[in-house]
Amino acid sequence: MTSILKVSEIQDPTNSNTALTIDANGNVNIPGHVVQVVSATKTDTLSTSSDSFVDVTGLSVNITPSSATSKIFVTVSAIGAGTINQCRLQGRLVRDSTPIFVGDVAGSRGQASFEMYKTEGSSLDSVSVNFFDAPATTSSVTYKLQVREGNGTASSVFINRSQTDSDDPAYNRYASTITVMEIAQ
Repeated sequence: MTSILKVSEIQDPTNSNTALTIDANGNVNIPGHVVQVVSATKTDTLSTSSDSFVDVTGLSVNITPSSATSKIFVTVSAIGAGTINQCRLQGRLVRDSTPIFVGDVAGSRGQASFEMYKTEGSSLDSVSVNFFDAPATTSSVTYKLQVREGNGTASSVFINRSQTDSDDPAYNRYASTITVMEIAQ
């Protein structure tokens, strides 16, 4: 004898919170669980002296959320440097063309997610950025990192290399990464 149980939702017995749903296509949704993961790693370098934000090629990912209620956990790990003292490598996280995880607007001040500041004797720094986003869509979304030289000194900033980039074992090349995870709600 075969038994079949057909349900579209299972609720927690202690409250009315949904513990599991199954959509018309048979996709299982368990709130709080990772639905999908997309990642990109940049192993080459970037150099810019722009005082406007530019895309960091190779640190961009596309994800298509399976549900409009999903949250997207974005994490970036990057390493960078600048050429002169008081050089500012400023970075921001962007969804499509909209900056996210940036400070509030305040007069003519810029908005960024992080800053690496070069002082005398230091030329390399690393940063980790973590952010929960709610894009509220089931269309493809692009998350990316942008950087600029924020001191207005026409100096250069770099990703994945130090200020001195001599062909010498004392100077390394590095890797940076961006990862996005869809979290069911």
